[in-house]
Amino acid sequence: MAALDPVEVAQQLIRCPSVTPRDAGVVDVLTAILTPLGFACTRLPFGDGPQRVENLFARRGSTGPHFCYAGHTDVVPTGPEAQWRFPPFSATVADGYLWGRGAADMKGGVACFIAAASRITQSNGSVSLLITGDEEGPATYGTRKVLEWMQANGHVPDVCLVGEPTSPDHLASAIKIGRRGSMTGRLVVRGVQGHVAYPQNADNPVPGMVRLLAVLTEAPIDRGNERFQPTNLEITTVDVGNPATNVIPGEIRATFNIRFNDNHTSQSLDKWVRDKLDATGVAYELTFEVSGEAFVTKAGPFTTLLRDAVRAKFGREPEFSTSGGTSDARFIKDYCPVAEYGLLNETIHKVDERAAVADMAALTEVYADILRRYFA
Repeated sequence: MAALDPVEVAQQLIRCPSVTPRDAGVVDVLTAILTPLGFACTRLPFGDGPQRVENLFARRGSTGPHFCYAGHTDVVPTGPEAQWRFPPFSATVADGYLWGRGAADMKGGVACFIAAASRITQSNGSVSLLITGDEEGPATYGTRKVLEWMQANGHVPDVCLVGEPTSPDHLASAIKIGRRGSMTGRLVVRGVQGHVAYPQNADNPVPGMVRLLAVLTEAPIDRGNERFQPTNLEITTVDVGNPATNVIPGEIRATFNIRFNDNHTSQSLDKWVRDKLDATGVAYELTFEVSGEAFVTKAGPFTTLLRDAVRAKFGREPEFSTSGGTSDARFIKDYCPVAEYGLLNETIHKVDERAAVADMAALTEVYADILRRYFA
């Protein structure tokens, strides 16, 4: 089995302009690469019409233990292409970097794991890849659906490594062992529209909304704990949709997001918010959308194995971290222990996204060592 070059694999993936939820041929590319490595590849499309998502499950081996690598091949839009040093889907290598949308987030990481898998032959057990095209979008027809299919078809892994770009400044910086939860609140206060010169004939909802938002942000929700940073509530929009300066608006809407640690659940925070708002006496309407609960993977053989492999390569102790946004690990944690480790995240979602060629080579070595240690 010939060892693959992670940069060359990543170039093939980047040249597929797979902006969520488009596949753009990337599953075909993956299948063509993985099949000669002994992986049985199963395409898993979910959803209909323009929201249809192409996913891939690939497995080599049929017995346990079962090590799964999870990643995504969808990418965010490029932004103004004229501002890029190189065309964003050209996958150009220059000045020691691979340039292109998805180089860091996270086609580069997927390529490194595939290259690592090409370097090892496990004598026992199974290696699999769970690859989705719906991580950067609503995540409705991606990892969550694939996991349901895996469970129904006897493919639930024993452990899972998500290859998201987790490292802020060095590949030995961090291994993510948990994530904060995320929930979005949509708040409405209704009044009566009228002329500003005749306020007695109107009911201005703006002061009421100001009071509601003030009580939500007047003090920190908590101070964090030994595993997580403090919970934060951020107001993201306040809108009245009123272009006129002489009209009292009839309603006002606000949106806020809460990123919360495991001191809370979405249900407990829903109650906390409503108790705060009720105390003001202002009439309101509130709905919540929850995209994930806070979780942490307990220290154990899996996290120790990951830490030891990173330390063996770089001579540094990585931090076990729970910082950052959400990822598909929030779905995987319901099935098996999960952690995240991948490339640097400095340029993700930016113009001129890139990954250092040297980092891709090093990450491939770490991934290969993780597999060797796991199947030893």
